[in-house]
Amino acid sequence: MVMPRPRLARAAVALALYLHHLVSAIEVPLDSNIQSELPQPPTITKQSVKDYIVDPRDNIFIECEAKGNPVPTFSWTRNGKFFNVAKDPKVSMRRRSGTLVIDFHSGGRPEDYEGEYQCFARNDYGTALSSKIHLQVSKSPLWPKEKVDVIEVDEGAPLSLQCNPPPGLPSPVIFWMSSSMEPIHQDKRVSQGQNGDLYFSNVLLQDAQTDYSCNARFHFTHTIQQKNPYTLKVKTKKPHNETSFRNHTDMYSARGITETTPSFMYPYGTSSSQMVLRGVDLLLECIASGVPAPDIMWYKKGGELPAGKTKLENFNKALRISNVSEEDSGEYFCLASNKMGSIRHTISVRVKAAPYWLDEPQNLILAPGEDGRLVCRANGNPKPTIQWLVNGEPIEASPPNPSREVAGDTIVFRDTQIGSSAVYQCNASNEHGYLLANAFVSVLDVPPRILAPRNQLIKVIQYNRTRLDCPFFGSPIPTLRWFKNGQGNTLDGGNYKAHENGSLEMNMARKEDQGIYTCVATNILGKAEAQVRLEVKDPTRIVRGPEDQVVKRGSMPRLHCRIKHDPTLKLTVTWLKDDAPLYIGNRMKKEDDGLTIFGVAEKDQGDYTCIASTELDKDSAKAYLTVLAVPANRLRDLPKERPDRPRDLELTDLAERSVRLTWIPGDDNNSPITDYIVQFEEDRFQPGTWHNHSSYPGSVNSAVLSLSPYVNYQFRVIAVNDVGSSLPSMPSERYQTNGARPEINPTGVQGAGTQRNNMEITWTPLNATQAYGPNLRYIVRWRRRDPRGSWYNETVKTPRHVVWNTPIYVPYEIKVQAENDFGRAPEPDTVIGYSGEDLPSSPRYLRIRQPNLETINLEWDQPEHPNGVLTGYNLRYQAFNGSKSGRILVENLSPNQTRFTLQRTDPISRYRFFLRARTQVGDGEAIVEESPALLNEAYTKNHVDIATQGWFIGLMCAIALLVLILLIVCFIKRSRGGKYPVRDNKDEHLNPEDKNVEDGSFDYSDEDNKPLPNSQTSLDGTIKQQESDDSLVDYGEGGEGQFNEDGSFIGQYTVKKDKEETEGNESSEATSPVNAIYSLA
Repeated sequence: MVMPRPRLARAAVALALYLHHLVSAIEVPLDSNIQSELPQPPTITKQSVKDYIVDPRDNIFIECEAKGNPVPTFSWTRNGKFFNVAKDPKVSMRRRSGTLVIDFHSGGRPEDYEGEYQCFARNDYGTALSSKIHLQVSKSPLWPKEKVDVIEVDEGAPLSLQCNPPPGLPSPVIFWMSSSMEPIHQDKRVSQGQNGDLYFSNVLLQDAQTDYSCNARFHFTHTIQQKNPYTLKVKTKKPHNETSFRNHTDMYSARGITETTPSFMYPYGTSSSQMVLRGVDLLLECIASGVPAPDIMWYKKGGELPAGKTKLENFNKALRISNVSEEDSGEYFCLASNKMGSIRHTISVRVKAAPYWLDEPQNLILAPGEDGRLVCRANGNPKPTIQWLVNGEPIEASPPNPSREVAGDTIVFRDTQIGSSAVYQCNASNEHGYLLANAFVSVLDVPPRILAPRNQLIKVIQYNRTRLDCPFFGSPIPTLRWFKNGQGNTLDGGNYKAHENGSLEMNMARKEDQGIYTCVATNILGKAEAQVRLEVKDPTRIVRGPEDQVVKRGSMPRLHCRIKHDPTLKLTVTWLKDDAPLYIGNRMKKEDDGLTIFGVAEKDQGDYTCIASTELDKDSAKAYLTVLAVPANRLRDLPKERPDRPRDLELTDLAERSVRLTWIPGDDNNSPITDYIVQFEEDRFQPGTWHNHSSYPGSVNSAVLSLSPYVNYQFRVIAVNDVGSSLPSMPSERYQTNGARPEINPTGVQGAGTQRNNMEITWTPLNATQAYGPNLRYIVRWRRRDPRGSWYNETVKTPRHVVWNTPIYVPYEIKVQAENDFGRAPEPDTVIGYSGEDLPSSPRYLRIRQPNLETINLEWDQPEHPNGVLTGYNLRYQAFNGSKSGRILVENLSPNQTRFTLQRTDPISRYRFFLRARTQVGDGEAIVEESPALLNEAYTKNHVDIATQGWFIGLMCAIALLVLILLIVCFIKRSRGGKYPVRDNKDEHLNPEDKNVEDGSFDYSDEDNKPLPNSQTSLDGTIKQQESDDSLVDYGEGGEGQFNEDGSFIGQYTVKKDKEETEGNESSEATSPVNAIYSLA
């Protein structure tokens, strides 16, 4: 049955109206406050690409981000199965994100994680899906080992060198070089094909001068692998030399090479076909041989090459068509020609297409009871199939929903209700790929809300067009109306036009349109309103602009610019010269109603434009200034003097830490002003004293000056030219800056003692521009340099503080912090100071070495208690021989010196040394030592001294007492007739302590042994004996002690034995203490 035409028309209109009603869904504004309050199903916001190739050296990150309210949770599938992230210790998921992190720092193979991944984002209102992400690990395999033979080829013959690179992921970049890493020169005769092979249209003898190696560069590892090089051997029919070749008009005939017609090396034959996907680049290639090398040209059958999309590459051997579409299908042919003929190859191009969107489904927000639809339309070649899913499951397997109807690429919703929210997926796929889109359906009931700021103020220039905005939201969609000054009539029509988005437009704003406008949004759940105040301002106009002028050089022209503007708007006046911003130099003064140029010159000639602008509008006026030149000889004759003082100083743009100072330059008196010096004076710290603040080039007459807090400034300006400086200008008015806490602390903090029991802390005080506030003071803190020590502090106003009762020369940590009534400066740095110094103690030891009769070596160590910084040593020494003494000599030694060598004046005299350490306080306690006497005398002294020691005398007395008791006992026994066996006496040799002789010298040192009374202690701790006349020989064995040539003793000392003991035991009587002891045994 055929429907009548009128009824058909009415049905079409009804369908259009119905579809329009379905489309008019609610849009959630981007306002974060709104989105955070409304329930929202998940939306995927970020995901990895479908074909995801990763570097095997790095950790793997598979991205998946989503938003929603509540915040979505995430899960993954791998190769279609649930991927349990918690079971794999190498895999984790970022917090509040679905991004997978696969960590290989502790080992593992990235290849084990290759596969197809898909992310699921869920909350209470649905599930969104990512695309399927195909994860692959980049591969850069090694080049297979192969033996490459020498290639023999006739000159003029074609040749192709195959590359055959190892299959990488992604494919490597191929290039040819020699084995010495020289690039292979390419032209229309020699070139590289897209497959990586190197093609020679014809081979020449010169091609054998190098070898050829194919190189593959892999993307992720940034490595280059090189194939074994090819070596060519070119056989020529006719010998030649380069000179004959260069002079010949035909190089091929000169070489005996037969010229040939072109022949295709790639592709083979006369025709081929190629398939390409829509949207990618199509690359067609033709490489031909021939002598001479042929030229390549490209054509399309039945039409022109695609305009604006084609590009010839590789010496015209390749045709690239970018962003291919279905219209680019057809037959293309390449024509290879040289003077011997031509040949053609036809390539049939077929364009297929992976799915692409025609109408991608969009999120749908409905109010309860409303209708809507989701549309998913895609195209491709072949045509894609459409599959709908809901929350990640095929829609056919989902629970039935009576308000939902699926019709191919469209889902229609009727009379939706709360609880119908879900996320729908549309999958469009064909053999070349697929598309996946998520679109949620959210059913909301929300009272109206006004999204604009409350109590907006809109300013507009009179008679201009303006718009009042009132963005709103609600579900169901509210209706919005405008009212003025609380009146009941809705504003729409005439001078007003209300738009669906809530804006109210005025074609022409008049003074009477000023007032308060109210927008009211209403739906079944309530209403909301907001107010907008409109102010209509007067326009900005230049009532007297600049006029064209002709002036003489050196005069002072004035360009007028009198302006009328709305007094409630801030006015800005700028000047242009020849349509570029005018630099207001020292010779110009910009005033409220014009511009004055002092000493006009030829360079000032040109167009001058005055621009008056406010935040709402602007106006401009232009005039041309002509400058007449003055003869140069008259200018040279003018006398040059110092400039006149600047005048009319003005302070503007007053701020907390800056102010703009403007002045009018004085006459330069025929010598251009080169500099301006700005000075300031303050009336608190140094009233009446002027200080230099800053300097500026002579081309300016205004500057922004940086200021310090709590300074009562006034300024003056001095002009400078080549003759000299002007008198200072009259001072400006004063400007008082507010106070603040100090920003810096004193510098030059030091701590040093002035007496042995104090430390004086000093610093450089802050000046007037650093004080920043009243009642400037300093917090001084100090403590012993010990982290456990306690800090002491004192607040002073002078830059000095003395700490008393300090130990001698100990380090202190010191801080000095500035403070005023506004607060303290930042925490100061810590410096190290020292308390007062004192006299040092004596050096720890003084060793005297006498290697020979001509030299005495002294060695010492620093004092145990330096009590300050050592500044040196004072060494006094005096020669003496018996009762005779020489004069005292003095040596002042550096503090780091611990050795001294004395050249003896004679080999007999001894020396007495006095060594003191010195600080800045003075010389300390002396250590006194004497050089040893001749060795025989020294040896005798040593043994005599032992006999005079108290401990030795006491020991001998005890032994004598014991022997006496034993003798008494023996005599008593004998008197009674007792007999006792008597043992043979044995020789007991009492060996004294050996004294080692090092390199022929004796070592005398003062260590820990204390000398006994009436004895002298040498430097090495041995005891010096008093002078004795006994000979050292009497203490040796048979008098065989020996001396070296330099007089030093080299024998060993032993105790002299009694003659009776050496002759044997001829008596049984205990005639000695030793024998008596033996007799008792």
